[in-house]
Amino acid sequence: MVFLGFLLVAAAILAGVGVALDNAEAANLVLFGQTVPGVNEQWQVFLAGAAVALVFFCGMALTFTGAARRIRTRRDMRDLREEHEESLTALVAEKRRLERELAQVRQGPGAARPGPAAPRPAGDTGPMPRREPAAAAPGVRVAPKNPGASPFFSRND
Repeated sequence: MVFLGFLLVAAAILAGVGVALDNAEAANLVLFGQTVPGVNEQWQVFLAGAAVALVFFCGMALTFTGAARRIRTRRDMRDLREEHEESLTALVAEKRRLERELAQVRQGPGAARPGPAAPRPAGDTGPMPRREPAAAAPGVRVAPKNPGASPFFSRND
């Protein structure tokens, strides 16, 4: 494909040079009703047209490049949002599991392990109910209750 592109570019350059060299007669270039100074021959008019075509194709290339970048960015952002939602769901599930384990540890070593948690209503993302232990089990270290210590543990989510 690259080779074919180079062949087409070479053919276009040869055709342009041939047209420019074969047309040496007098001509005027009129733009918006005004004669353009310094353009007096046909080959100059042709080159002015080629310059306009070059500017047009550069503009089209910029447009298509920008559109492709925008599409790629939107697709990447959509994928990142989906990954973020999946990550949040996994983190919420992990948080709930850890809260259940912490509640079991706080109940003491002789407490029976409860079965699976009761199903929550769909869309309920509120905080898990907390059970306050009477006293920590011997040998179990419990983090002090200092709500100002960390913003991660003082939130109700």
